[in-house]
Amino acid sequence: MVKLNKIYTKTGDDGTTGLVSGPRRLKHDLRVESYGTVDETNSAIGVARLHTADMPDLDAMLMRIQNDLFDLGADLSTPETDEPSAYEPLRIIDHQVERIEHDIDVLNADLEPLRSFVLPAGTPASAHLHLARTIARRAERLMVALSRSEGERISPAALKYINRLSDFLFVAARHANDCGRADVLWVPGKNR
Repeated sequence: MVKLNKIYTKTGDDGTTGLVSGPRRLKHDLRVESYGTVDETNSAIGVARLHTADMPDLDAMLMRIQNDLFDLGADLSTPETDEPSAYEPLRIIDHQVERIEHDIDVLNADLEPLRSFVLPAGTPASAHLHLARTIARRAERLMVALSRSEGERISPAALKYINRLSDFLFVAARHANDCGRADVLWVPGKNR
């Protein structure tokens, strides 16, 4: 269990931060950027949830995802190595990916068919979910870049999870727009 007695430690005053496994990295390191953007995604979902209280099924899914995103942050802040560990690191697992796929299917079943691209608008819940989706996509881009960096590894399940998350957030945003009936559609060239 995590125990936080003191919020400031002054250890990051030199521009570094400690990973779960101990080593320090610069605060602009790609790994730190990755889990920081996952945290930003989580915060955006928290704001979206201010508008989903009247959608209890969706709100419960979002609450589970927020917990998963802390798991993902723990996963990313504990780099995979070939060295034996004194503890089993927390990792995203395939079941978490499968659950988010199931949630996508549940929400998607009631949506109106798409006739155009959807603008990130509509209800407050939908707009905030679209914002969370774009932040999740940035987290995914950073994680993919990290996974392609020499000496860095990310589990396939973690990459799948962040990819599915943006899909989920797109479907959730449409769900929050009266199951797609209140979607704001892109009209190509409308303002020429």
